[in-house]
Order: sequence, then C-alpha cells, then structure tokens
Amino acid sequence: MSRPLGSIVEALGGELVGAPDTPIQRLAPLASAEPDALAFIANARYTAQIATTRAACLIVPPLLREAASKRGACIVTDDPYLYFARLTQWWRREHAAVSPAAIHPTASVHPTAELAQDVDVGAFAVIGAGVRIGVGARVGAHCVLGEHVQVGAQTLLHSRVTVGERCSLGERCVLHSGVVIGADGFGFAPHQGAWIKIEQLGAVRIGNDVEIGANTCIDRGALDDTVIEEGVKLDNLIQIGHNVHVGAHTAMAGCVGVAGSANIGSGCTIGGGAVVLGHLKIADGVHVSAASVVTRSLLKPGHYTGMFPIDDNATWEKNAASLKQLNRIRERLKAAENAIEQALQNNTKP
Repeated sequence: MSRPLGSIVEALGGELVGAPDTPIQRLAPLASAEPDALAFIANARYTAQIATTRAACLIVPPLLREAASKRGACIVTDDPYLYFARLTQWWRREHAAVSPAAIHPTASVHPTAELAQDVDVGAFAVIGAGVRIGVGARVGAHCVLGEHVQVGAQTLLHSRVTVGERCSLGERCVLHSGVVIGADGFGFAPHQGAWIKIEQLGAVRIGNDVEIGANTCIDRGALDDTVIEEGVKLDNLIQIGHNVHVGAHTAMAGCVGVAGSANIGSGCTIGGGAVVLGHLKIADGVHVSAASVVTRSLLKPGHYTGMFPIDDNATWEKNAASLKQLNRIRERLKAAENAIEQALQNNTKP
C-alpha cells in the first residue's frame, strides 16, 4: 500500500521539495531503489549517487538540497539517518496488521496474575502466579513468565521468550525470540575436586525502552540484582553474567560476553565478539572495538582496542613466538642499558 510523500512529511516533519502527492510504495537502499521507493543519503560521500539513483524521493541534509532537488523530489532534514529511523517506525505502524488483543485459549494464565487492558497473550504461553503485565503489552507464543514477573506497558515479547521469577521489564521494551532473562548465574564453590552450587538469589531489572536480540541471555544476580538501565540495546547471542550493571543507552553488538559483576557505564558501545572480564568498571562514553578483550578497568571515555591483528598463519605463528620472548628481550635490554650507564659513570670518575 502506497503512501503520499505529503503524509510522511506531515507525520515526521522536514522540508518537502516536490509534489506532496508523489506515491511511495516502499523504503529502499540508495543503490537499489526503484521509482516507487524512498531512500536517504546521510553522508556527502554518496553525493555522486544522487544522479544515478532511481528513487522517487531522497531524504538529504541541507548541504545536498540543491543537488537532490535538481533530480526530483526530496525531503530536507538536519539528520537524514535519524529521520530514516523514525520513518521506518512510522512505516511499520502504518502497514502492520495488528490483530485485536486477546488471550489465546491454549495459554495458561495463573488466577493470581494481573493483566491490564489490551494485553495480548499468544498460543501456549505460560503466565505464572503473581505476574503483573502492563497496558498493551504483547506476550508471544510459547513465552514463559515465572512467578511474580513484572512486564511494563507496551512491551513486546516475541515467541519463546523466558523470564524467570521476580524479574522485571520496563515499558516499551522489545525482547526477540529465544531471549532468556533470569537464568541462574554461573556461581560454584570448589570443594575437594567438585563444584558446589551457589544459589542465585537475586533477580534481573530491566529499564524502559530496552531492546534485546534473539537468543541473548541475562543471568540473575547472586545476591543483588543484575541491572540493565533504560534505552540499552543488545544484539543477538549476547551473554550478560550475574550482577552485571549496564548503564543507560549503552549498545552491544552480537556475541559480546560480559562476565559477572562488571559495571559498564552509560552511552558506551561494545563491538561484536568483544569480551569484558568480571568485576571491571567501564566509564561512561567508552567505545570498545569488535573482538577486543577488556582485561582491565577503563576509567576514561574514549575508543579502546585490544586484539592481535589477523595475518596468514605462518606469519602469525612467528609473531606469536616473538611475543613470548619480549619479556626476556626486555630484561636483556635493561641489563645492557645498566651496563652502559655504569661504564659511562666509571669513565667520568677522576
């Protein structure tokens, strides 16, 4: 179903150059956009593509207004990337076929659970005793909410999400399929060659507007709670250990692992496959490169990288062997420097 350009600008703002009745059938990347599509350019590096794209309309910054208007319709806005993000949300709302909220007859809802108005519960979902679910929340098929779980208003749980007992989710959160909130943290005490389980007595507290990707796991705390503050964005296949604290609006890419009791500040980014060791502190505004291993606390904002560069295997093995010798070479160099210094001192004596 198409939407006229005028309706988009009316909803989202921006300056429209061109006919407001231009029909838009879809949103598309700049390179593959057809004459029924709306695309965006956020960076002047792609200016050359303005002349070659087939898009019906472009979202551009003020710097590219003249170039874009020469080829056809455009929407001018200070931040095209942000505009496009909001456009995708608006587009989904306009096109989504949302069925009326209902509790599926195969769902199991405990009599003591409290479901607010317009809560939707999918097939074979299980809602435990004392659960409280806010207005307009949606619980997908085969989800399991343990006893005394709290789910905020307008939060969306896709299919097969599991939330353990006493854990809480804020408002407007999105949890994708396979997410597990509140499994036991990895806590064991060694005793005579065996491992004795430490019961995990805390919970998980998740703030408002958090999005958690598929098959990500967040463990409950051992004593205190694991905390994910508002606006945090977690990609797929992330592991958050027990008693971790993640500050507001921090984002982590896929396959990140955060060990227990790490404290990560607000506004941080952690690249895919990176690892943060336990009990470390990361300050606000720290950005960690993909595949890095954080082995010490990072107490100042900035961009950090810790990895061994990839190379062909033979070269890598030689370099790795050399690295093992660095300390020995360092000690030999210090000894040589000390000997030279001593010799100089002896030569200057009267």
